[in-house]
Amino acid sequence: MELFRIRKDIPFMKHAIVLNAVSAITFFLAVFFLVTRGLHLSVEFTGGTVMEVAYEQPADLESVRKVIEGLGYVDVPVQNFGTSQDVLLRLPARAGQSSGQQSEAVLTALKAQNPAVQLRRTEFVGPQVGQELVENGLKALGFVILGIMIYLAIRFEWKYAVSAIIANLHDVVIILGFFAFFQWEFSLPVLAAVLAVLGYSVNESVVIFDRIRETFRRQRKKTTVQIIDHAITSTISRTIITHGSTQIMVLSMLLFGGPTLHYFAMALTIGILFGIYSSVFVAAAIAMWLGIKREDLIKPTGKSNPGDPDDPNSGAMV
Repeated sequence: MELFRIRKDIPFMKHAIVLNAVSAITFFLAVFFLVTRGLHLSVEFTGGTVMEVAYEQPADLESVRKVIEGLGYVDVPVQNFGTSQDVLLRLPARAGQSSGQQSEAVLTALKAQNPAVQLRRTEFVGPQVGQELVENGLKALGFVILGIMIYLAIRFEWKYAVSAIIANLHDVVIILGFFAFFQWEFSLPVLAAVLAVLGYSVNESVVIFDRIRETFRRQRKKTTVQIIDHAITSTISRTIITHGSTQIMVLSMLLFGGPTLHYFAMALTIGILFGIYSSVFVAAAIAMWLGIKREDLIKPTGKSNPGDPDDPNSGAMV
């Protein structure tokens, strides 16, 4: 399915050096902010108090947030839990204040707003649990990267695996850089969004690599640069349909999903935009600089067939 077809190939690789220089600058700025500012980790990672309260009527989450903010808490997750009457709060740890004192102060403020509110449960999430979540999150990220490398190395060739992983890490680090620079809360949903972006970005790279392989088979007279430009140009319509639809859905979560989904949708939005960019200007360009060629993707069969377009010894031009 195509919305349009571009008859003349766009010379993407002609601007690869300039665009990758911009990518490198953005990447190193993201690393700089991660090192100097760090991530604003949520209570799941740092430890704190989890409270569940119940109302007689469906809870007004915005009013609850205002009460929590009035106590000096910033960016505290407030969300329904199970039903519209149940509300879950995650409070970060405060120096000089115990978990019990925190929950008592919050419950008092909530009762001042609505005397019918009831405390269902309160739990303390210790720093040890937070550290375990950090370690498990990093392990999950490492396994995803390793799996992607193995998959691409088997399906294509090591040059493509290296190119795709660099492009994917480029996307992940830039997302984290945005969260470090603006000090947005980094929570478990955001970590899930980062992992989703990894899979999303590699999918776009695989589509382009597949088209490069197909073009190598069909266009024997073209150079590697021309092959890459043709492959990217021929997938533009598909890219607009796929990523446009996905971005509309993510933007709807960002604009109308409320504070609970805000940072999750923000991470996906940044990841989708940079994922498209990196698949074209980072992954494809690095693969070009690593010296990809037709023989990397189409191996000789050992039998010469003059009519076989996949045979490198064939004189047929397709």
